[in-house]
Amino acid sequence: MENEKIVLKLDHIYKNFGHIQALKDVSFNLNKQEILGLVGDNAAGKSTLLKIIAGVCSPDEGKIYINGEETDIKSPLDAQRKGIEIVYQNFMLAPNLDATANVFLGREITSNWGIYKKVQRKKMRREIQKTIDDLKLQIRLNKLVGELSGGQRQIVAIARALYFRCHVILMDEPTAALSVAAIKNFCPQVKQARDNGASIIYVSHRLPEVIDMCERIVILRRGQIMRIVQSSEVTIEDLVEIMVGAL
Repeated sequence: MENEKIVLKLDHIYKNFGHIQALKDVSFNLNKQEILGLVGDNAAGKSTLLKIIAGVCSPDEGKIYINGEETDIKSPLDAQRKGIEIVYQNFMLAPNLDATANVFLGREITSNWGIYKKVQRKKMRREIQKTIDDLKLQIRLNKLVGELSGGQRQIVAIARALYFRCHVILMDEPTAALSVAAIKNFCPQVKQARDNGASIIYVSHRLPEVIDMCERIVILRRGQIMRIVQSSEVTIEDLVEIMVGAL
């Protein structure tokens, strides 16, 4: 059935911040094993929409469905429990912890040690190192995140989402701080995550990247959906014209 293909559904989502209407009547579906692009100019509502799905804030109106069931995402932890992980543009990492601790924060691998739980730090490091190696990237996992470059912090955030194999991964400008070489390694891994079962909402200002990565693209302008298009049927110029209101 068609509904069985839908992993996430947004139904008439509205969000206001005081007198500013951030989102107005936003509705779309994310299909299973799909990379769905989300584009728009500054203040189009992209980040607000991701934050609603990730449980950071709640919609004023509208409903969210996961696998066909209406759900209320109360917090980021609640979103994680429902299989939703987000990679923020500003990383949302703990700078006083190392990369491994950030990846497993709140989800540490433990073993029984008498009446206590012992954190398996070496095992966690081995596990996340596999994910980093698969990305063909390099990072010192024992280094404090606060001492890492912007690109390296992004790698940590991306590795966390890919390691836990969440059903829905939200990516907010994931390549903004990456080098050209790192992007070349990263993009195939996003597609591999899709092939492994993940459904991905991909936000990026790099329009050629969006067209290459995504099957469909949702185009926002001033908090409203202007159009949902097949990436194979649009050009970069088409996207720009719809985003700014020429089409």
